[in-house]
Amino acid sequence: MLTLNERLSEAPAENTATLTLPFELRQKSRFRAHLDDGREVGVVLSRGKVLNAGDLLGADDGSVIRIEAAAEQVTTALHTDSLLIARACYHLGNRHVPLEIGETWVRYLHDHVLDEMVASLGLTLTFEQAPFQPEPGAYSGHTHAHGHPHRHG
Repeated sequence: MLTLNERLSEAPAENTATLTLPFELRQKSRFRAHLDDGREVGVVLSRGKVLNAGDLLGADDGSVIRIEAAAEQVTTALHTDSLLIARACYHLGNRHVPLEIGETWVRYLHDHVLDEMVASLGLTLTFEQAPFQPEPGAYSGHTHAHGHPHRHG
C-alpha cells in the first residue's frame, strides 16, 4: 500500500495517477482509499486543509497523485437575481453548510430540508450528480487563535 504523506506544489513532467474522492473524504487528513487505477493508498497528511480537485500529493515511493472531486448528489439553486442568491447563501451559511457559489447559482450537498428552505426563498432547484468544490472557509487551515479573546471556563 502506498502512503500519501506530502502536499506538492507542482507535478513532474511524467503522468500522475489520480485519486477521485467525495467532499466528505477530502476534508479528512487520515484515511484509506483506492486510486482510480485500483491501487490501495493510505493518506496521512497534516490536519486543517481540505483537499481540492487538482491538488497534488507525494507518495512514499516518489510517485505523484492528483486529487479529483467525485461526482456527488448535489442541489444547485439558480436565480438571475443576485440578491436572492446572496440571501440563500446567508441562510445556508448560517447553518454552516459548505457551499459552492457562482454568479447565478449556489450548490450544496443534497438535503431535502435545505431544499425546502431555499425553494421557499424563490430559487429554482436542480438535482444532479456533479463534482462538489465548496468555498474554503474564512479560517481555512486555522488553529484555535481567531484574532479575538476567548473566555474559557
